[in-house]
Amino acid sequence: MSVVFLALLLLNKASAQSLYFPPLAGNTWETTPPATLNWCPEKIDSLYDFLENTNTKAFLVLKDGKVVLEKYFAPFTQDSVWYWASAGKTITALLTGVAQEEGSLNIQNPSSDYLGTGWSSLTSQQESAIKVWHHLTMTTGLDDSVPELDCYLPSCLTYLAAPGTRWSYHNAPYTLLDSIIQMSTGQTLNNYTNSRLKNKTGMTGLWVKVGYNTVFFSKARSMARFGILIQNRGKWNNQTVLGDTAYFNQMTTTSQNLNLAYGYLWWLNGTASYMLPYIQTPIPGNAMPDAPSDMIAALGKNGQILNVSPSTGFVVVRMGNLPTENVFVPNVYNNQIWQRINDLSCSNSSIQETQADASFAVFPNPVTDVLHITTGNSPGMIRYAVIDSKGATLLRGTTGGKIDVSAFAPGNYFVLTEINNQKVTRQFVKN
Repeated sequence: MSVVFLALLLLNKASAQSLYFPPLAGNTWETTPPATLNWCPEKIDSLYDFLENTNTKAFLVLKDGKVVLEKYFAPFTQDSVWYWASAGKTITALLTGVAQEEGSLNIQNPSSDYLGTGWSSLTSQQESAIKVWHHLTMTTGLDDSVPELDCYLPSCLTYLAAPGTRWSYHNAPYTLLDSIIQMSTGQTLNNYTNSRLKNKTGMTGLWVKVGYNTVFFSKARSMARFGILIQNRGKWNNQTVLGDTAYFNQMTTTSQNLNLAYGYLWWLNGTASYMLPYIQTPIPGNAMPDAPSDMIAALGKNGQILNVSPSTGFVVVRMGNLPTENVFVPNVYNNQIWQRINDLSCSNSSIQETQADASFAVFPNPVTDVLHITTGNSPGMIRYAVIDSKGATLLRGTTGGKIDVSAFAPGNYFVLTEINNQKVTRQFVKN
């Protein structure tokens, strides 16, 4: 996608009025033509080839709720149903917040308040130290070297470390959240999902018991609807699904200091380091460096992916089988998808300076410390965004002031705005 177009989108704050919500029933869904994003048809075809060659079944890209790309690979169709795998953990995280908002549970309470005592092989003191919060953050301290990681029988849940001292992607403690929701609300997981989530958003789907796991199955568009709900911070049009903003913020930002890239069952991009499932060593840098830095992701076995980037307005869905990789690492495959999305622009370069309205100026150029942005003959104060060469928004402001750029790293930067319905771009160099 053109970084110029992306940054101009950031000038306007996202709101429920600018975000499209498809009708609760039927297949009507508004679209945004790829050409409006300056995406080339031949590059879209190349993206589809990559997806097909990596065993994709369904792929969608939404922009502000509207469908930009939607592709199904035969025999899979728009009406086909597929599993979310661990991407469905994010539904559980949301429902836990709803149950807390309704007063059915408190995530800071011991899990045994809802599961009863003896749900593990721990001593009563060890067991009572584990809170619902630890299940949400994968920090229960339960032993993940047991033969069956999905087994949540007491005999499979043994002590390894104090809760909150060790992050481990351990399925069994997560699965117990299903029972916590059911015991605290007095409803089955499917009934609670229907009344609190599906009925308000038009999602379809069903939780199904698969071995020890409880797995959500749905159409690809239902996953996309969930992405819109998260993009709009728990609200669907005029319906509130999760109104607890504090919980939503905790769910979608770093939840503990062990794995910075993990919220409440959501994966986070743009953190200083990240950990992968079953690896105890943090890895420096972003988990998906070619994806938007504010992106949060629901990731599941065999490449079930839901990406939500509030700053860009993009929701990306991928369903399918295991990609044809020697070793499948979900963040690597997800990053490969974003590399191809970023390359869809018809422009030879991702950023080009536009000459509309010559009165809009930045100086001095090159700049060392202080940059001036003026409108000249353009009327009034005009909002702008400053981005770097990778498209990351560094700051926003209104014309007429000075910007201290002394802390910027040397390199190329861009100031973007819109004047008289024309996109205007100015490049400057920081020495």
